[in-house]
Amino acid sequence: MVTQEDNGTLTQVGKGTAMGEFLRRYWHPIAALSEFESPGAKPVRLLGEDLVLYRDRSGTYGLIDRHCQHRRADLSYGFVEECGLRCSYHGWAYDHLGNCIAQPYEDLANQTSHFRDAIKITAYPVEPKAGLLFAYLGPEPAPLCPNWELFDYEDGFRQIIFGETPCNWLQCAENDIDPVHFEWLHNNWSIVQSGRGGSYAPRHVRLAFEEWEYGFAYKRILENSDENDPTWLYPRLHLMPNIFMAAGSHFEYRVPVDDHNTLNVVWAYDPVPLEQRPYRQDRIPHWCAQITDPDTGRMITTHVINQDTVAWVGQGTVVDRSLEHLGKSDLGIIKFRRQLQRDMDAVARGEDPKGVVRDPEKNRIINWPDNPSRRPQVTIGLAKQEWIEKRRKRRNGLRPPDDYFQFYAGQPEDVRKAYEEAMGI
Repeated sequence: MVTQEDNGTLTQVGKGTAMGEFLRRYWHPIAALSEFESPGAKPVRLLGEDLVLYRDRSGTYGLIDRHCQHRRADLSYGFVEECGLRCSYHGWAYDHLGNCIAQPYEDLANQTSHFRDAIKITAYPVEPKAGLLFAYLGPEPAPLCPNWELFDYEDGFRQIIFGETPCNWLQCAENDIDPVHFEWLHNNWSIVQSGRGGSYAPRHVRLAFEEWEYGFAYKRILENSDENDPTWLYPRLHLMPNIFMAAGSHFEYRVPVDDHNTLNVVWAYDPVPLEQRPYRQDRIPHWCAQITDPDTGRMITTHVINQDTVAWVGQGTVVDRSLEHLGKSDLGIIKFRRQLQRDMDAVARGEDPKGVVRDPEKNRIINWPDNPSRRPQVTIGLAKQEWIEKRRKRRNGLRPPDDYFQFYAGQPEDVRKAYEEAMGI
């Protein structure tokens, strides 16, 4: 039973809250490298903090307080220089470490002393990895930014998708450890929406939830499968605290923007056909998902994560868990919540929570618990005609034939064409 007080503890992510301090022990993706192919700046809100992310002309990334320490002007409208970001209001400038490196008039008026030496702006480290920019908002020394196995896969087309979601992060993250929702939210609802009729999808008949070093895994058996099926052999993984790894082909990060909003970040990998190998992708494109239909104002329900979004947002901005009635299918959610409480307690004692990485040797590549058997299953190359036939069978009857991305609606034309070129279609 989750009380209203417990629910507040689980969902409040601001600085100084138990959950907020716990979440600050991890790296979170906040942007794509392809957004900063030229120097520039953009506003970012993360864990309730208003920040500005920039790349200066030297190629250095910085993440600092969004408001200038002078008169609180918005630094997202500042301009980058060779070193750092300069406020467009009075010209105060800051480097990526938070040092104030210039105050044009003050430097001129006080040539014997530097007022700027006493000024410091909040600054957080940024690390590029796998086409993403990650931020760490916690205490030093910072842990390592995890180098997951999926980032190491070759001969595949990769893309990054951002989905702005108006609800608390935990509603999204709990979805990651909830296998039965696939049967209804994705399979049966797609059958109903497409008007195909007939019987519903095969039912879940057996579930298993396991713990591993970096989080949890769940396995499932349906009416038409057994223990030799990939859904049992290669479980879905929930990586603490907020990452879903679906069958090895993509990540879904549930990034807490604040108590009421989440940025869902998808890093997707799709192996190219044998005829296209070897394949090298020099640039990972990014795009923003479409959540609502502009014609109707209703939420889009044709793609997998769009369907998830309907469920998450439909629970309310912050769901009241004191009104829940959990059943046996919710064992994974119960385990996850208990782990969150243990981790918040650990952080309060000055200890690392589950899944924090500090060993450089281990971080060379963090393999899945069933490695090496999963990697060839994910990266396997099919002949082009086999690939086309496999893709045809996976269509849910709701998306047009040239909609190649099943997880989110709104893939732009340039990314679609790049995907077609990669796949040779």
